[in-house]
Amino acid sequence: MNGGIRLGKMIKDETVVTPVTDSQTTVSELKELIRKFVEDQGWQNFDLPHHLAKSIIIEAAELLEHYQWQDKIENQEEVEHELADVLIYCFQLAMAYQIDVVDIIQH
Repeated sequence: MNGGIRLGKMIKDETVVTPVTDSQTTVSELKELIRKFVEDQGWQNFDLPHHLAKSIIIEAAELLEHYQWQDKIENQEEVEHELADVLIYCFQLAMAYQIDVVDIIQH
């Protein structure tokens, strides 16, 4: 997979409801959007847990670069993009292992 993946790019099918905010989107809906996007891109071969774990670290490092020599964020949008990449890969890893994210967060 090249570069980051964005939720906004995931909406390609009119039958899929576009999430608007956290309060309007369930975890199941978010997982389905991610699954469909990966399928549409033909990235199923990259869905192996070891690829996803590496991608989480790579994207987290890109997020950390925004804080490397400063205490304050200079570009909020870039930080949001990197955080989105980390979260999407985390969800993909959870889905690969059929992990209930809400359950593991509560414990």
